[in-house]
Amino acid sequence: MKRKLPAVFYNTTSMIGVTIAFTSLAMIAFLFILTALSGSSNPYMGLITFIALPGLMLFGFFIALVGLRRAVKRARRGEEAGKLPVLDFNNSKTRYAFTSFLIGGLALMAISGFGTFQAYEYTESVEFCGKVCHNVMKPEYTAYLNSPHARVPCVQCHIGSGAEWWVRSKVSGSYQVYSVLFNKYHRPVETPIKNLRPAAETCEQCHWPKHFYAQKLKDRSYFLSDEKNTPFQLSMLMKIGGSELGATEGIHAHMYLDRKVTYISIDRQRQIIPYVEMKDQQGKVTTYRSTEIKATDQDLRNGERRMVDCIDCHNRPSHQYRHPEISVNQAMTRNLINTQLPEIKMKSVEVLEGLYKTEPEALAKIREDLTAYYNKEHPAEVKSMGAQLESTIRQVQQIYSTNYFPEMNVNWKEFPNNLDHMHSSGCFRCHDDKHVSPEGRVISKNCNTCHTILSIQPPGKTRTTDYKGLAFQHPVDIGDEWKTTPCKDCHGKQKE
Repeated sequence: MKRKLPAVFYNTTSMIGVTIAFTSLAMIAFLFILTALSGSSNPYMGLITFIALPGLMLFGFFIALVGLRRAVKRARRGEEAGKLPVLDFNNSKTRYAFTSFLIGGLALMAISGFGTFQAYEYTESVEFCGKVCHNVMKPEYTAYLNSPHARVPCVQCHIGSGAEWWVRSKVSGSYQVYSVLFNKYHRPVETPIKNLRPAAETCEQCHWPKHFYAQKLKDRSYFLSDEKNTPFQLSMLMKIGGSELGATEGIHAHMYLDRKVTYISIDRQRQIIPYVEMKDQQGKVTTYRSTEIKATDQDLRNGERRMVDCIDCHNRPSHQYRHPEISVNQAMTRNLINTQLPEIKMKSVEVLEGLYKTEPEALAKIREDLTAYYNKEHPAEVKSMGAQLESTIRQVQQIYSTNYFPEMNVNWKEFPNNLDHMHSSGCFRCHDDKHVSPEGRVISKNCNTCHTILSIQPPGKTRTTDYKGLAFQHPVDIGDEWKTTPCKDCHGKQKE
């Protein structure tokens, strides 16, 4: 067969490299067409098509160039017969080699550009973030799919716009790949609290602080852990607050543009806050120090100082692991868990909080325990409500699958939600009547600071409504204990 290229191109190393490169290119084209025609999505297919195979193709071309360089050196030393390529366009072989390299180079640049864009786009996708490292990221991905931001791509919040944070994310991602490959990652995966982009550059691109709604009505339904699953309902007017004019009340008073609220935390999750500082529009600074948290001046210097932004309260905007009481109450309100089953609230929470090593074990044990309990304690209800019990068991299993991940040690206890002051400190990190200024002012924990109860129906009583506001009534009679004891002491994570 007549050779169209100079002899130095025909060496074993270069032939191997070209074979690898063009085989990779053919596989890329095949997989790309296959994915396009199938209409389905697979995270590992994207990883192979846009990252692994293009890398292998470039590696093949690199080997080919190495072989060519070695052949040229040998030809110069006279070790091999053959002439070196010379840019003599009167020579047909030179013209053919130059044309082939020019067309091949342009084609390679085009393919590389397309492949690079596809790789960039793929690594920015929700599929890549949530599915490639499936076992590691399963908790975060599952919570994200069940969050209000399920249609917002991960990169919108975790990276945002601009090259600086994109580069930071890729450097961080490289270490994460290393951690996964060599099993160095933490269980649970720690929330990236300190290296998150400022909320003004992410959250506030959609949620504009100048135009928060002033008030919002919330209806809440709860069920007691008694035999009848007694309902307890209330309606609250949440004082969201927010105005261009700088209103002086409401939850978002922390975010108004005419004042700055700063705090110092002395723990990684920003749950222990011994110092708060507020600067008003006149420039006056008021400081508050906790009388309960014993923190020295050195502790404050070593702590993290932050100006309050969205993420200090909305710390779990897309990755919430809900307390079982919250999830079960919501399911019972929507009639996904049948309220006519005796003690179902208590038993659902109990089986959800069981200690399990794996998710399959948990789901099997939930079914086993609920079935055995109702067969033993309430056989009449099982006979008359067998279908409702079955659907209830499936719903409890679903709650577990979206909030508990035992393989990664993930559950609500490890990730406090600062919007909730029942199961974690939340608002009471600062609003506890124990942060006092030198002038004697306190950061109040008065419930009416954030919301007004408009209507309440205590268990077994008629509903009471008053648009001027009502006093809270604890659903179980514990006297005035609820006024002084933090909710989380009874409802939150118990000390082991």
